Amino acid sequence: MHTHRIVITGAAGLVGQNLTVRLKARGYTNIVGIDKHPSNTATFARLHPDVTVVHADLAQGGAWEQAFEGGGTLILAHAQIGGTQAAAFEANNVVATRNVLAAASAGGIDHIVHISSSVVNSTAEDLYTRSKAAQESLVAACSIPHVILRPTLMFGLFDRKHVGWLARFMRRTPVFPIPGDGRFRRQPLYAGDFCDVIIACTERRLSGESYNISGQSVIDYIDLIRQVKHATGARTRILRIPFPLFRALLHTYALFDRNPPFTTQQLDALALPELFEVIDWPGIFGLTSTPLAQALNETFRDPAYADVVLDF
Repeated sequence: MHTHRIVITGAAGLVGQNLTVRLKARGYTNIVGIDKHPSNTATFARLHPDVTVVHADLAQGGAWEQAFEGGGTLILAHAQIGGTQAAAFEANNVVATRNVLAAASAGGIDHIVHISSSVVNSTAEDLYTRSKAAQESLVAACSIPHVILRPTLMFGLFDRKHVGWLARFMRRTPVFPIPGDGRFRRQPLYAGDFCDVIIACTERRLSGESYNISGQSVIDYIDLIRQVKHATGARTRILRIPFPLFRALLHTYALFDRNPPFTTQQLDALALPELFEVIDWPGIFGLTSTPLAQALNETFRDPAYADVVLDF
């Protein structure tokens, strides 16, 4: 049993949910999860009744600050990922982070593992990229010993956006649209592997370093979709759609949904012809990278968690 205290912000999201499962499997018993999403936080509490759960908006001061009293390690994983409102990105990625760092310092937190993003090294120019870069700068400037991890696009259990949403859409529709020719190179990272990296950073108390954690294999978007189709058993037909038409459809959809699962900004980022640094993180952290096909099978066929769907 590990009694070391772990505080996770954004605990009800993709990283937080997967990390909690893996921490508990390794015997951690003193976990605090903080998140502001009402239904996803309720799901988190239902799945983990042995975890202390705090429902709070970190962009607003409040009683949640007491959760940091007693010290321990902070896994700073909260983030605004999607959406079209600049104010939401500013509040959740910048203001909330500033508040959390102040509370962590006052509460005696002595180690931080920050979940940044590969987009801070991207040529993309959008709300997510700018706000994540600002968030990372705040952590880099703080006095608490910290390590920064920059993952590429992740998939895994509890994935409400990206690959998880695409898989659910694939199961419901007879035709699955692909923008353009679909030859957009991706480096998908299995959330289970990434959580093992986080745990390694926690147990080794690494600090003063930044690591770009990319998927170990490069795959075209359309080929990734084909592997997802195989893993889920979906019977949909994959259909290429001209890029301008696909973008126009997303723009129209966003007129009726203030928090769309896929935006025109994300589409533009998807089409950027760039690859991120691939380091030997399995060797650095003493881990084994899960092969893509195996990771997809674990994601969509897990008997305990595969059917758990988070809300937007």
